[in-house]
Parts: sequence; C-alpha cells; structure tokens
Amino acid sequence: MGRPRTPLLDRERITTTALELVDEQGDFSVPRIAARLGARTASVYHHVDGRDGIVELLRERICEAIDSGTLDAGPWDRALTDWARSYRAAFAAHPRAIPLLTTSPVRAPRVLAQYERAVVRLLDAGFRLPDVMPVVIALENLVLGSALDLAAPDPMWELPDRTPTPHLADALAAGGPGRADRAFELALTGFVAHVATLRTPGGDRS
Repeated sequence: MGRPRTPLLDRERITTTALELVDEQGDFSVPRIAARLGARTASVYHHVDGRDGIVELLRERICEAIDSGTLDAGPWDRALTDWARSYRAAFAAHPRAIPLLTTSPVRAPRVLAQYERAVVRLLDAGFRLPDVMPVVIALENLVLGSALDLAAPDPMWELPDRTPTPHLADALAAGGPGRADRAFELALTGFVAHVATLRTPGGDRS
C-alpha cells in the first residue's frame, strides 16, 4: 500500500481532536486522542511535548479567536472593553476548557504576546506598573466567570411551584432573556469605571 497523501498525525489534528474531547468530556488524554485518530499513543508524542504541550496548543487555538486588535483601537477604556467582549466570546465557545486552562501556567508565545499588548496599552494609558497585572487578572476573572455563566442552565434557579422565596421568583420572572449578557455588561461597566480611578493623574489620556 502507498503512503497516505495526508499525514495521519500533525499538531493541528492533535489540537482539534483534543479540543473535541474537552468540549465533549471536559478533559482529554493522549491515548484517547490517539484512539480517535486511529494512531498509536507513542506516535502522538512525536508531535507534541506531552500533555502540557497539548494544553498550550489548546490555549493557542482558543485564543486565536480573541481579537487582540481591539487593544490598539480607540481610547483605552473602549479598547479594554472590546477586548473583554472578544475574550469572553472565544472562551464561551469552549467553556469546558476553562478549568483545564486556568490550572496550567500560560506558556504559549502567541498568548503571552497578547498579554504583552494589554500590559503596554495600560501602561501607555497612565496606569502604574504595580496596578497593571491586578487589572488584567481581575478582568480575566470577570470574563471567564461570565463565559462559564453562558454555559449554565437558564434559568439557573429552579423554584418549586409553591416557593417560599416569592421575591426571588418575581425577580427571576422580571429578568427576561439575555440574563448572562446583561449581567456581564453591568459588571464590565462597573469594573472599567473603577479601574479608571487607578490611573496616574496627568497620564496619557488615550
């Protein structure tokens, strides 16, 4: 038999398969990736740096959907807000990957480069260096929490027919559709307004 025209294994196929497993099951293993691709486990290791390497490939794949160009557009607060929305959308597409990625250090060069752009934008906008990472981390907490919220059941609260919590029932009924989106925008607006108070007086107004 001749050799296949398309290689059975490469980093792209391994990443795609790992992400499919995470979306379906919340995790992956190298043997399961190999089985789905019809390859030997040892063959997968020829293309990736073990499980940690696959995790970083997953991080890169998901973060490719984040529009980092938003960090260069408009005033700093609009740039940060648009980046947060794009960041949320990218992870909302793969919510089961969030616990996996948040328990592993960020090593992927392309992802680190995006953080670098965010740090530079905040510094240029007049934020003090000690405040920059708390701002970035707090924004991530908001974004990833909201991405998980989008994957939660709607409604998240199940009340019995004869509820002892009538005010909660009324509030839920009055909330209407789009609860997660409205909650995210509320939190993001408040976050950015507070972050603005951390800027150095007289700093770059961009």
